[in-house]
Amino acid sequence: MITNVVVVGSGVMGRGIAYVGATGGFDITLVDVNPSALDSAQKEIDIIFEKGVRYGKITSEEADSAKNRLLYSSDLKEAAFKADLVIEAVPERAEIKKAVFETIEEHAQEHCYFATNTSTMSPTEIGSYGKRPEKTIAMHFFNPVQKMPLVEIVRGLETSDDTAAVIKKVAERMGKETVVINEFPGFVTSRISCLVGNEAFYMLQEGLGTPEEIDKAIKLGLNYPMGPFELGDLVGLDARLNNLKYLHEKLGEKYRPAPLLEQYVKAGRLGRKSGKGVYDYTKIEELVGK
Repeated sequence: MITNVVVVGSGVMGRGIAYVGATGGFDITLVDVNPSALDSAQKEIDIIFEKGVRYGKITSEEADSAKNRLLYSSDLKEAAFKADLVIEAVPERAEIKKAVFETIEEHAQEHCYFATNTSTMSPTEIGSYGKRPEKTIAMHFFNPVQKMPLVEIVRGLETSDDTAAVIKKVAERMGKETVVINEFPGFVTSRISCLVGNEAFYMLQEGLGTPEEIDKAIKLGLNYPMGPFELGDLVGLDARLNNLKYLHEKLGEKYRPAPLLEQYVKAGRLGRKSGKGVYDYTKIEELVGK
């Protein structure tokens, strides 16, 4: 039975996973080697709780109870030893994920399951880092985690039926709908999202329309909740570019990144997190402040 869950990485995704894990009744330890990142994560998670109470998504008693189930730590070794499940949510770089999985393999107990929050990378390859591939799987959460209803569960080549069933129950207890699929580069959602987002950059590069016009056309014409530029700025244009490079390598020319997207990333225009991506969020903040 899964009771103690460790989330590794306190960035945007890790924070969201920790929140839904705590509200789902799990004992959560959010781990990050950077103490200032942990402080920032705790402040943001507290804000998410406050908003949840304010808008009636959760009662104040439920929020207090969930907060009491949340711990923050910089000691991955100690946290892994106590874990029933470790969910890795570090950046999409193989060397970082490899270091995490090698550490948790060394210190986690035999019964512990491993999950990677990845939008494109191979759970089969990641499973080889930790040496327990039958207990390793991908849990692809979506941003913002506390609002998006889906977890895409992706089985690696050697993932057992038991692991898939256990992780499905974990995601459902976190309040999520699930799909359980087999590994292939990009899974379901990232392949489609990357194609749409990349094509939008080609349209912008060709002068077909402004970002606002293209986003509006996609939202109203195809009933997407967000336009491709709004979504790209939210997830990070650097993350989008990395995903496209991976898919281009694995699946061919249709995923070749648009040159304009590469230019934006080189210029440091990464989206909301840098203050400017396709859209300029510093101007938006100035207007809100006024």
